[in-house]
Amino acid sequence: MPISAINKSKPKIPRTASAKAEHGTSVTIAFQRIRELIVHGKLSPGTWIVENDLCQHLNMSRTPVRGALYLLQREGYVQEQRNGSKSRMLVSSLTKEDASELYPIIGCVEGLAGRRAAVLPEAARTELAGKLSEINAKLIRIAKERVIEGANIFDLDREFHRLVVMAGAGPRLKTLHKAIEPQTERYWRLYASSIINDLTLSTEEHEAIIDAVKEGNADKLELALRLNWENGCKRLARVIDMFGERGSW
Repeated sequence: MPISAINKSKPKIPRTASAKAEHGTSVTIAFQRIRELIVHGKLSPGTWIVENDLCQHLNMSRTPVRGALYLLQREGYVQEQRNGSKSRMLVSSLTKEDASELYPIIGCVEGLAGRRAAVLPEAARTELAGKLSEINAKLIRIAKERVIEGANIFDLDREFHRLVVMAGAGPRLKTLHKAIEPQTERYWRLYASSIINDLTLSTEEHEAIIDAVKEGNADKLELALRLNWENGCKRLARVIDMFGERGSW
């Protein structure tokens, strides 16, 4: 069959549909990249967002960047400030009030995941407890040696909690956790090096989590996970009182 006949026989895809798909993908990419800049502190709390600069940095047009900023605003990473008829976006501040709401939420999500992890077969729980113990041993060493390794502390603690979530959470819980974890990461990354004095308390709470995994005790595991986050929030509040709320001055 001639090439021309093949081309004529193929249904044509409307350009508008293709454009929408590409736009949607671009917004998602912009959202992820801007969120990463915020989470890692490269866009500091309280910083005004200049669209032109952001577009140049991301090498993207205004349309996907604006779409991404709308999504980031909806999730609390940025906020809008109006001055008469004009408005500007700025990176949301890190505050005690926000943390006091955020930490218990992720504690509840992980607690639910923990309940499911607690009913895994004994072999799976033993393997999980072993991995958790290895990570906690590294955190204990950091606490004893008093080495200021903020990023390392954060990465280890995040992996500890992710292991529990991945072992126990279903698709919905994983989606919820994935949405809220970067919010807590903002606090961890900016304040982690200042929390080393309380690291031993966190590792002791981790031991309670590990024991509950070994026992297969759902009530105990849920409570231990929630307490770890709630106590972490209290420790964070003391650090914020000492160093101030980032972006609110």
